[in-house]
Formats: sequence, structure tokens, C-alpha cells
Amino acid sequence: METLDDLFSRLDQLNDIGASLSSERQLERLLEKILLAAKAITRADGGTLYLLSEDGKHLHFEIVRTDSLQIAFGGSAALPASGNFPDLPLYGTDGVANNRMVAAYAAITGKTVNIADAYTAAGFDFSGTRQFDERTGYRSQSFLTVPMKNHEGELIGVLQLINALSPQTGQTVAFSAADQRLAESLASQAAIALTNRQLVQQLEMLFESFIKLINLAIDDKSPYTAGHCQRVPELTMMLADAADATTEGPLADFKLTDKDRYELRIAALLHDCGKITTPVHVVDKATKLQTIYDRIHLLETRFEVIKRDAEVHMWRSIAEGKEAGEAEAIYRSFCQKCDVDRSILRQANIGSEKMSDADLAHIQRIAGEYRWRDVEGRDAPFLSADELENLSIRTGTLTESEREIINHHIVATIRMLEQLPWPKHLKNVPEYAGGHHERMDGKGYPRGLKREEMSWQARIMGIADIFEALTAKDRPYKEGMKLSQALKILENFKNGGHIDPDLHEVFTQSEVYRKYAESYLRERQLD
Repeated sequence: METLDDLFSRLDQLNDIGASLSSERQLERLLEKILLAAKAITRADGGTLYLLSEDGKHLHFEIVRTDSLQIAFGGSAALPASGNFPDLPLYGTDGVANNRMVAAYAAITGKTVNIADAYTAAGFDFSGTRQFDERTGYRSQSFLTVPMKNHEGELIGVLQLINALSPQTGQTVAFSAADQRLAESLASQAAIALTNRQLVQQLEMLFESFIKLINLAIDDKSPYTAGHCQRVPELTMMLADAADATTEGPLADFKLTDKDRYELRIAALLHDCGKITTPVHVVDKATKLQTIYDRIHLLETRFEVIKRDAEVHMWRSIAEGKEAGEAEAIYRSFCQKCDVDRSILRQANIGSEKMSDADLAHIQRIAGEYRWRDVEGRDAPFLSADELENLSIRTGTLTESEREIINHHIVATIRMLEQLPWPKHLKNVPEYAGGHHERMDGKGYPRGLKREEMSWQARIMGIADIFEALTAKDRPYKEGMKLSQALKILENFKNGGHIDPDLHEVFTQSEVYRKYAESYLRERQLD
């Protein structure tokens, strides 16, 4: 007979278990904890935890444990339970309740079933249990089957325990009334913890779906930006995991919990959400003259117009008595010059290489040498002020004003994220997401933060954002860099105070770049 001290000890254990269940975030680990706790508190050799299917017609095997047979399915075990055990139907094909199966009966009626010996129990079908015993040499004897109900009284699962073991003799005995009360209490606590975890998980899924909805909206504006939004979180988490695994140096104490990882991933997913406000013609500007379309074609048309004007002038000169050969030579020379200058503008428009002073002088010369008559017949500069400004961009395809528009996305991101009522475990999302354009030397954007003013997570995202942009294979204005070139530029960024040197060392020494490259870069980039 159980002493009062033993009972109080088990009650204390029950309280400890309840606290442990309420703190568990991962659903599979929570289910495993529930079953292991129930086995421990009732001293059961085996047990199974079932969850009700979404359609409410079956019980799924989630966790199965039998200590003496060393059977373990589901949870932390290598093999899942659901794939190795068929679902238990709660009703037959005719709609009649499946009251012959003890777990199904407990689920349908909501009543606990305590059986001292399955081989002599009446009213239930234990043929499957007998077959299992014949195959394994086991003796399934006592059963305690407890329905699990949530706070609204709805069934969510069934907890079944097998073969209570006497603490004195180690022999199989029936589950006592105290065992049943403890198991029912635990099942109630577990059901609440499980329901809460499922609700939280559903809210997290809803929230992540909302984030994906934002990225989908950005995707519709620009497929290039959307690819970036998908890849930066992957690279961010790769570098974060590598930093977490570091055991020496400044990052030795950097450790991430599951909550920390989730918070960082959410921040990475949202790091460019402000781009939803950025004009698409700026985001996707593939050439210097591109707006909604590439204006280089307007310049090519103008060259054809001034060449035809020159041809008209040639024939007029001949008609007025000028020597034909001389007039034709002047015309051909002018056309050849036009063709050369047109090629210069075409090349300048690409914007893939840094323009030299000589290149800029060519653009200025062309702007000054040619005139044309516009559609209203007025004499006009060959290049408008806006066209001249764009063609004179030294590097890339964006003017200073367009760069400011692009950079504004990070301000929009911060403003958008700071408007949200973040829960405690996500309170750092605006800081992480809003810091990926800052620099270690304080020359970054938009707040000019220095290294010591930034979290490790924000610095991690800065490296991920830069490396993804360097190697991206789907940008309209450039091809993805080869790995060696991107790593060289990243090293220059480190030396120039742009990115964190300690994280850069982890990135290279742990070969995070290689793991990322193998998943997201083209074969030709892997030099």
C-alpha cells in the first residue's frame, strides 16, 4: 500500500511536471514530455499518446514507449509513430462507435478506463494486444486509458499507460486509484499545455503567412527583390548557427535559444518589408536610362533623325551647287561619327563597369556637339538634363536621388516594424531588421550606429544582406559574382570597417559561404 509520503512525493512531481510542460515550445518534445511524465508518475512500463485527427474520426499514434522492450517511436526517437502504427478509427464504416477498442472508447465517451488485466477484461477487443505479445514475448496486463480534453471540454487526444510496476517488487500490478487520479490530473494539465502550444503554433503560422503575404506583394512588384527576401533569411540563419557553434574568441559566449532563433528568422524575413513602398522602376532599374522602359531607344531614334537631317542637308547643298563627292563625304563622315557615339552611349547605359573621367568626357562631348529638332520642331539639346545625369553615373545604374529612394526602404522598414505591438520574445525584431545597412565604423544608414551599438544579430544580417546581393544570380543589372570575387569584396568590406571582423572570420573559417553557395548559386559561380 502506498504511504502518505509517497503520495505527496508524487504530487510534488506532478507540480514540477506541470511547470515543465508549460515552458516547452516544441510540439513534438511537449508530446514526448507528456507521455514520459505520465509513465514516471504512474510507474508504467509502457505508454502511448494519441492525438485526435483534424476530421475528428481517428486517433493518430504520436508517441510510443515500452521500456522493457526498448521500443521508442515518435518524439526524439528516430522513427515516427504515425508511420509504423495505423490510425485507430473512432467509428465504423456504418457510423457505429468503435467501443471495442479501449482507446477509442475513452475518446468517444470521455471516460477513463482502468483495466487490471487485459486478458480477462470483458467488453473490449484486445486481440491486437495478444498478437503483439505473441510476437515479442511481452505480457500486456494492466491498462490505464485517460482522455485528454482542452479547456472547452473538447477531446484532443488519449493517454494510454500499460503495466504499472510495483516499486517494491518490480512486478506488474494494476493501476491504483491514486495512479488514476494522478494520471487524470496530468492529462488535464497536459491538455491545457498542448492546446496552448497548438494555439501559439497556429498564431505563429498565421503571422509567418502574413509575412509571406508581404513578400508576395513585393514579389509581384519585383521578382528580383523577392528572391533576396527569401535567401537572406537562409544565409542569416546559417551564419547565426555557425556563430552559435563557435567555442573560442569573442563569439564564444554567443548562444541562441530556440526563441532567439525564431526572433532572428522573423527579423530576417521582414528586413526589406519597407521595399513595398519603393517604386518598381527604381528597384528594377537595369540600365541607367531605364524608367518604365529603357530610354536608350529614344536616343537611337534621335541619331536616326539627325542622320536624316544631314542627308537632307547634303542634297540641298548639292542642289545649291556644292560638289557632290565632297557633300557625300561630309555626310558619310557624320554618319560614321554618329554610329561611334551611339555605341558609346549604349555602353555607358549598361552601367556594369566604373566609368573613367575619359568616359564621362565622351558623354559631355556628345551632349554638347549634337542638337536635334523635337516633335514640335523646336531646336533642342540632344541629351536632356535627366538623360545626361543618368548617363554620367560612375558606378551602377542609380542616380543619387534614386539611391536615396532605395535607401529609404530601410527607414520605411523600421517605421513599419516599430508600429507593431511585438510580444516579449520578438521585441528585438525592429532592431535586427533595421540595422542591416549600418556599418561598424558608424558610416552606415540610417542611424549611423557603430559596432558596439549594434547586436550580434543585426551584424549577422548585415553580412548576409551584402553577400546575397553580391552573389545574386537574378538581378536585372548584373550577373551573380563568382565566389572568389564576392569573398574578396567581403574582405575589403571587413578591412574598411563596413562589416564585423569577428563574424567575417566565422563566415570564412566555418565555410558558411560554401554551404550557402552549394544551395543557391550557379555551378559556374563556384570557382
